[in-house]
Amino acid sequence: MTEPQLSVIVPVYRDGAVLAVLLAALAAQQGLTPGTFELIVVDNDPHGPAPLPPLSSLSPLPFTAQLLPCAAPGSYAARNAGAAVARGGHLVFTDADCRPAPDWLAAMAEALRAHPGAILAGPVVLDPGPAPTPWAIFDTVRGIPQAAFVRRGYGATANLALARGLFARLGGFDAARLSGGDAEFCRRAGRTGVPMRYVPGAAVHHPARASRTALETKARRIKGGQVASGPPLRRLLWTLRSLVPPVREMAAYLLGPHPWRWKATACRVRMQLWGVELAELARLLILRRPPERR
Repeated sequence: MTEPQLSVIVPVYRDGAVLAVLLAALAAQQGLTPGTFELIVVDNDPHGPAPLPPLSSLSPLPFTAQLLPCAAPGSYAARNAGAAVARGGHLVFTDADCRPAPDWLAAMAEALRAHPGAILAGPVVLDPGPAPTPWAIFDTVRGIPQAAFVRRGYGATANLALARGLFARLGGFDAARLSGGDAEFCRRAGRTGVPMRYVPGAAVHHPARASRTALETKARRIKGGQVASGPPLRRLLWTLRSLVPPVREMAAYLLGPHPWRWKATACRVRMQLWGVELAELARLLILRRPPERR
């Protein structure tokens, strides 16, 4: 069997309902010859209450796909499991709730040829929907500023690609992390001289989180990744930073391109989420509870 050029790796944790949209978007990829890519979906809760159904039952698949179990908790452990069985020369990571643009993989493949030995990151476009809630407005205004991330030396795994050999040489993601493993991986790579490159033409779309519950869960998960993982000094700095109101972040909202009503909404929601973060900080550091998984 001819090996594919690209292996698309997608971790899923109790969210199989979103996979059909992703599969349809991958089936609609343009500018690629047949067999260019394979799909590896990693079920990160294979023994849970709702194991994923066979991929072929969700959508017609004009590409090779496999469903892989990974009981080790965390999306980074799942991504490592997918990379371990990948046959492609390059790995492309995205999330189950993302919707890749039709030219996503073609643009990423071209960029991988142009920048061998680099880690590539493409745009993650937040879609607020036709009648956005305040929570969706906040998520859209905050966004996932991938270009800014790349300037700081990292990229979000919602849209990240690199050579399979480079991933293996770097030791993969830190499987113990439940959040922030993408930034840690890219910065670890940067310390060895691996460059980051931004690929503006390789975009994926992501629906904005439309509920308070979804945003609070994300806030707790990120805070756990910041203060419960990594070197002690970095954890201390994140702890101290967490105690300061997010004024700089809200200032960035006010300088952004969105309508003023959206900016005001985003600032109000951000302050509410800061309260959630402080409560999570106390839960982690005082009560010694484990970090949020998802």
